[in-house]
Amino acid sequence: MIEDDGTAPPVLMAAELRRPAKKAPTPKSAPAEAAAEERRRGRGVLSNPSGRFEAERREPVDDGWGGLDTLDAFKTEVTHERPKTIITRNESPDISFDRSINPYRGCEHGCVYCFARPTHAFMGLSSGLDFETRLFVKDGAADLLERELSAPNYQPRTIAIGTNTDPYQPIEKQYRVMRSVLEVLARFDHPVGIVTKSALVTRDIDLLAPMAAKGLAKVALSVTTLDRKLARTMEPRASTPERRLEAVRLLSEAGIPTSVMVAPIIPAVTDHEIETILARAHAMGAREAGYVMLRLPLEVEDLFGQWLLAHFPDKYRHVLSLVRSMRDGKAYDSAWGKRMTGTGPYAWMTGRRFEIACEKLELNKERRRLRIDLFKRPLRQGAQLSLF
Repeated sequence: MIEDDGTAPPVLMAAELRRPAKKAPTPKSAPAEAAAEERRRGRGVLSNPSGRFEAERREPVDDGWGGLDTLDAFKTEVTHERPKTIITRNESPDISFDRSINPYRGCEHGCVYCFARPTHAFMGLSSGLDFETRLFVKDGAADLLERELSAPNYQPRTIAIGTNTDPYQPIEKQYRVMRSVLEVLARFDHPVGIVTKSALVTRDIDLLAPMAAKGLAKVALSVTTLDRKLARTMEPRASTPERRLEAVRLLSEAGIPTSVMVAPIIPAVTDHEIETILARAHAMGAREAGYVMLRLPLEVEDLFGQWLLAHFPDKYRHVLSLVRSMRDGKAYDSAWGKRMTGTGPYAWMTGRRFEIACEKLELNKERRRLRIDLFKRPLRQGAQLSLF
């Protein structure tokens, strides 16, 4: 498990981030700053603002009496929930799947840029540190999936996993929800596509390899940067870049179609690594690749801005200027066809760089389509035997 080294600069308030002229913040007292650093040790974002639906706004304030010293560190807390359904449907025309599964809510990887952070507000929690410390496990996911796949009117299509929160985040080692879901999909010969930042996916090669041999499984590893120090700061509890690339190799050698997602591409921070990431992933066996430009919906704009100002103060204005240049002057544009890639000169240039690099490496020459014709509904235990 990767942990922060506790050297993050002071936390800034969202209102301060919107000032036209950026000035250095007034430093906190050394004891207060040390206490704040210790509380968020090993985490991604620098604050825990109240959820956007909450009637009250709460924030820790040093009153000079050492009150912050008594606050507990942000520890991972797990809540069990019993959902009524497990397959989520969508009708978005700009993504390649119409159904997905999320074994968990929240994500302990703590990626500062995660576009899924605002979903925690629906649980009455913060999109900040709560998102990466207060997690929800979907109990009975495998049983629900088996029931939904067994419905007489169910029509198979590829199920995407890892599109919102990572199915192989650290708590999967204990709760194994993803493993149980894969076991059901394997038994039904149902196609699945997985996206993850974790080398833990290699644990399930014993399930994925036989599925891949039938044309039923593919895996994408998301690699944002090859800079280990930057990754530790930006994605503190995800697998290191080296381990993700090693996972690409192991999956590919097992016969599992493997791709790399350069996602997100952060302007002026990670964009210079596009070609190198693709080359390294190709050398490890990846044969497909994709990318997503940085997107900052709702609370993510302020959370990412805080992190950026703390770790890259000299690039703060430039990065956000480039982000807005791709979104018609906004931090995020949810319009279909634009939200993943953006528009404008910078977005166009980045897209061409990506395409040229893929062409040189012969990536995406042939995109593997998963089969749906093998799908079968095994009899559930206790079900009446068919006469024919």
